[in-house]
Amino acid sequence: MMLSRTSPQLAAIARRAIASRSLTTVAEAVHTADDALKHSGYSSIDFTIDQNAKVYDAVQKFAAFNIGCLVTTDQEGNMTGIVSERDYITKVALLGRTSKETPVKEIATLGSKIVTARADETVESCMEKMMSKGIRHLPIVDAGKNVKGLISIKDLVKVVISEKEETIKVLSNFALGKGGHFGSE
Repeated sequence: MMLSRTSPQLAAIARRAIASRSLTTVAEAVHTADDALKHSGYSSIDFTIDQNAKVYDAVQKFAAFNIGCLVTTDQEGNMTGIVSERDYITKVALLGRTSKETPVKEIATLGSKIVTARADETVESCMEKMMSKGIRHLPIVDAGKNVKGLISIKDLVKVVISEKEETIKVLSNFALGKGGHFGSE
């Protein structure tokens, strides 16, 4: 039976018992963009493309790696923008342009319009940025604004699901008398 459906006295006793223990659960841990980056499909591939490359090259990378976004770079490897499948569809295909003639920099989101996150930002903060801007990918940068990686909304959802599953496991163990800090055996 859930605590919210039990008597108020029993719920209060359970809350005090839980609060009196020094439980460390995933729910208490703060997960960051760096945590999501470690499990991202983008972590094991080259997710960059030269801004002067043709859109066709970007589309080939999208297909080869089964991804939807690339970070555009200049000759020195510095991030200049971000290009997505959606950019291709709306700025090339629908306008009758050709991907073999159009440079990536002509369709990419560039400069101050790029939304980024630091590796130490929380998963929740990254999700808020993505939802408020209507984007599905977020470059992760270090303190010097150098690109460290790229995460998708799917990567963040995976972290949140993992957190919830761990919380359920800890609470189930507690309810079964195994204690809130012991793993399931």
